[in-house]
Amino acid sequence: MRQALTRLCFAISLATLALPLFTSNAYSDEASEYLVGTGIYDITGPAAEIGMMGFAEAKQTTAGIHTRLRSRAFIAGDNEKRIVFVTADLGMLFQMVKLKVVERVQANPDLARFYNMKNITLTATHTHGGPGGYSGYFLYDATIKGFIKPHFEAIVNGIYQSILRAHKNLQPGSILVGESQLDGVGGSRAKEAYGNNPESETSRYDSDTDKSFTQLKFVAKDGRPIGILNWFAVHPDSIGPANQLITGDNKGIAAYMFERDMGTNYFAENTFVAGFAQANEGDVTPNYGFGQAPPNLDFANNKSLENATLGQYNKAKELFASGKESIAGSIDYRHEWIDMRDLYVESAGVKTCAAGMGASFSSGSPLDNPSPAPLFPMGTTVNSLTWEENQNSADLSKLLGGVFSVVWPTTGKDVYKNCHGQKPVLIPTGIAHLNFSGTTMTPQIMPVQLIKLGSLAIIAVPAEVTTMAGRRMKEAVLAELADQGVRYVVVSSLANSYASYLTTREEYQKQWYEGAATLFGPNEEEGFRQEYQKLAKAMVTGATVADGPTPPDVTKGAVDFSSKVVLDTAPIGKKFGDVKTQPNPSYFAGDVITVQFWGAHPNNNYRTQDSFLVIERFHNGVWEDFTYDGDPATTYRWAREGIANSIVTITWSTGGVSPGRYRIRHKGDAKTAFSGKKAYEGLSAPFEID
Repeated sequence: MRQALTRLCFAISLATLALPLFTSNAYSDEASEYLVGTGIYDITGPAAEIGMMGFAEAKQTTAGIHTRLRSRAFIAGDNEKRIVFVTADLGMLFQMVKLKVVERVQANPDLARFYNMKNITLTATHTHGGPGGYSGYFLYDATIKGFIKPHFEAIVNGIYQSILRAHKNLQPGSILVGESQLDGVGGSRAKEAYGNNPESETSRYDSDTDKSFTQLKFVAKDGRPIGILNWFAVHPDSIGPANQLITGDNKGIAAYMFERDMGTNYFAENTFVAGFAQANEGDVTPNYGFGQAPPNLDFANNKSLENATLGQYNKAKELFASGKESIAGSIDYRHEWIDMRDLYVESAGVKTCAAGMGASFSSGSPLDNPSPAPLFPMGTTVNSLTWEENQNSADLSKLLGGVFSVVWPTTGKDVYKNCHGQKPVLIPTGIAHLNFSGTTMTPQIMPVQLIKLGSLAIIAVPAEVTTMAGRRMKEAVLAELADQGVRYVVVSSLANSYASYLTTREEYQKQWYEGAATLFGPNEEEGFRQEYQKLAKAMVTGATVADGPTPPDVTKGAVDFSSKVVLDTAPIGKKFGDVKTQPNPSYFAGDVITVQFWGAHPNNNYRTQDSFLVIERFHNGVWEDFTYDGDPATTYRWAREGIANSIVTITWSTGGVSPGRYRIRHKGDAKTAFSGKKAYEGLSAPFEID
């Protein structure tokens, strides 16, 4: 393990030398001038005993931190309009998060003048290494054992704070754009489904994944870069479901590496921000060619993580150093709410369907997240499964974590059977409800949003879009906006809400994992594409678009059965913060240093915009902070001992560290019977690194 972590730090250090040093690409007089601003804020959340979001594995609960999770906000404005784009280190960006963030923004008079539901875009990177329980909709909170309000509020506040910082940091500047192909990162995990698309269509592309890497560079008028924002399609699930440490996975670590190179100060209100956003990754795995994702956090033992992280990081550096084309043109946006239970799709002459998860959904994706409850095999269609087999309540209880029971509606079977085509509906999430609530299990009213930032169009899709579905959307929007100067189009998946997957009609027919999780039936992609074309046409003509139906607030009726902190104790004769295992007196650079403390439960205080650990260096006669728990070279691990004792284990991999004297500080908060929550600190003995 020591050698593995050392190689991780060494690999990160080498990566910084892989390309020439960054240059500012000084501001050009010919560039279109915008207002530009960036902001970043902590959204890490509960670091112990909370189910993790992404793999739907109930046994995968948080037990510490590998890297902190961040919300990264970017604002651009011209003389008339502004847009906000946020990429957050989350598994999904759920609809209630978007609604509550907008509420917070609208409650601030300084922000409400400029930003609203229509011009704020919130997206998730889709890391599979973060805590869950922040949806409010049952299907996505089930394996987490409920809706965890403090976590939800930490996310909402963190995203809001990142937007507020970006707004306060607005200044005149320019935006440069670069686009390239990133080869060798990610492969298709649904080749059979992709191959069912028309050969006349697939033959136009040289790959069954979208390798486009599009990046914006935000530059102040004085030539100083203040941020980058890129889109690339690959799942951040290089680290498998046995992992219990919170991590941003490949996109989060790539962002950290870029920000570290640029001197980002995570505690400052004005600092450089690097956003690695998600594109049409629905069928793209980083684990293709590497086998099933292991739980390893280090590059040496996880080649998928190393490959996907360094691939995106190095491509971002390349485009940062070489990109000189300026974004030019007006800013515009359109947004609407669509009830996907009955959207009329003109090209198909039919309506979309009330949401339902198909039988093959239960099998999971073989390379990334095989299901712990594989009720039906991949490719299960209506021809191989009777309707009655869809309604085994015992199996459903197993699939959903065994926590809640599901009330099946007495009507609607034929509606589902006739509407969903090849998909046998395992869970009718659009009409089934819980025994204690009338709320549907997944959202039915979905946001459709299109952003025009000069010559770039951003299609914000509330689902995981597959490769070909994304290509079709990009072509459709570009056809409408090309005459308006748009040359670049990106699909921004997992935006503003979450409706599982979105495949093409042909992929849907195969009922692979992604098709089974395409909620609104075989015509869903055509329906969404139709609406994005409508928004694009409205931009061209200057027409307004009706808001559509308002989605309900489901947080009020959500329940929480997750673990709670009752009491923290320390062993007799010990106090919180006492060192259990001291470091050695000396180490060589490259060694892994481990220190243990008697601590307390981390959920007492998420330490937002703070740290559970500080590596300190003795410099010029004083102890200085050297690094924190957001650094992938460190790990903070929590474990329970006995009934209420906690052991905190901190490791630090010292590859590339300069010789000197160091020590490790642990910070936490204990919940006691007499004084309530109380902050404490612990400090290791100093040690030398040669």
